[in-house]
Amino acid sequence: MPATPFPTTRARARRRLLTLLAAATTGCALLGSCGGASKAQPAPRASSQIPAPSAAASGGAGRLLDWPELGLDPQRSDATESATGITAANVGRLKHILVRLPGTVDSSPIYLHGVTVAGRSRDVIVVTTTYGKTIALDAQSGRMLWIFTPPGYQGWAGTTQITTASPLADPGGGFVYAASPDGMIHKLALADGKEAGGSWPVSIAKDPARQKITAALNVDGPYLIATTGGYYGDTPPYQGHVVLLERAGGRIAAVFNTLCANRRELLQPSTCPSSDSAILSRAGAVVEPGGGRIIFDTGNGPWNGRTNFGDSVVELAVPTLRLRQAFTPTDQERLNSSDLDLGSSGPVLLGHNRVAVAGKDGILRVLALSGLDGHPPGAREHLGGEVQTLPLPGGGMLFSAPAVWQHDGRTTMFLSDEHATAAFVLRRGRLHLAWQSQIPGTSPIFAGGLLYVYDPDEGGIEVYRPRSSRPIVKLPGEAGHWNSPIVVDGHVIEPAGDANAHLLSGTLEIFSVR
Repeated sequence: MPATPFPTTRARARRRLLTLLAAATTGCALLGSCGGASKAQPAPRASSQIPAPSAAASGGAGRLLDWPELGLDPQRSDATESATGITAANVGRLKHILVRLPGTVDSSPIYLHGVTVAGRSRDVIVVTTTYGKTIALDAQSGRMLWIFTPPGYQGWAGTTQITTASPLADPGGGFVYAASPDGMIHKLALADGKEAGGSWPVSIAKDPARQKITAALNVDGPYLIATTGGYYGDTPPYQGHVVLLERAGGRIAAVFNTLCANRRELLQPSTCPSSDSAILSRAGAVVEPGGGRIIFDTGNGPWNGRTNFGDSVVELAVPTLRLRQAFTPTDQERLNSSDLDLGSSGPVLLGHNRVAVAGKDGILRVLALSGLDGHPPGAREHLGGEVQTLPLPGGGMLFSAPAVWQHDGRTTMFLSDEHATAAFVLRRGRLHLAWQSQIPGTSPIFAGGLLYVYDPDEGGIEVYRPRSSRPIVKLPGEAGHWNSPIVVDGHVIEPAGDANAHLLSGTLEIFSVR
């Protein structure tokens, strides 16, 4: 199921988890075993402490001025040591503005400092609503500067046809990219929200009523990367695919289909005998450091290691989108039949030749990036190959994008799921649990020496020091779903609301030091 709603209450989440565990236990009993490498081992406790943030994080040097895409960078690190202007000393005393929006933003905002919008230089927030309205707001006042409404909006507004893709700022400046529920990718002028024209907008879905643009957009050099999945309920036919667009002109440069992968064109879903294998995670396609390769994972669907890649981690070369290698768990068939999408959360680049992945089965898998399935790239049809497996904190499912903080050659991963928030350290190629809190969250953000985690059940943002499981303050806010904050240039910005409520309104919280 590619778009399982985040639980609205912790009690509901726990009930669903108990039902899932009971079903899994029954399945294991019937099969005699749930299979080798995918059985999680208890997470070892870290023998080394999480490093202390650098002095620059709490000072004025190297201030973070822009947050151009989900995860801050194409690697989706969600982490920076640059100063944000917000510290442990002032985070509890921020000015708070609540903005009412003409739509629900069930995604992440972006932020640009000192750009020309509506005739003068401003600090600007840009968001996209579930029905495809893209809105630019003044970061100081919360005033809406322009609203782009995609053609055809009235035809799907209020229906189940939505998008949860976060917008992206063009690295060259002057434009933002955004998705709409009709399968279109738009290039909008930052100055006034008008469509760029020429080849834009570009369609990346032949059947947008079944193919949803779920994941955030990404960028690799001259290319924009967009992906597709399916809607809640898995109504066939649809296939997950990656589409590479030339940023300058909008031409489709390459396509990779996760089913019928031998076909390199944008598929009409009904022409492929297989369905599903959505790209549904918040992160979508993750760009590896240096560019030239992307990595993503998929939801439920058939697998054969040649043309079908359900419940798999896939690495492609850019710009050809040629398959380099893939990982598929040994129990892929069980994941598929039990609706336990591996791809509910995207791959996490840990550095040191390691990538982590977790989904709806409650297992965190650590892979070697140089050989995802334990074999050199190019070999096919191998199952398994994990370096390590361990349970998710709290035993929940993962729908968020973890944050990865690199400091002094060490890696710390912050992860939030529907039951808990935890910190792991990477040591000698394996993850070790450093601390755990019983507070759930969506995609965590580590910025300016502090960790920010939005609680979708209760609303608001828990703020932690990176070495402690006890929050130092909670910023107020409303409940939501997949929404996640950004922290930049003296602001904490958090949308709220649930895409699955199908509302034409929503809210945005802005907390500022001035």
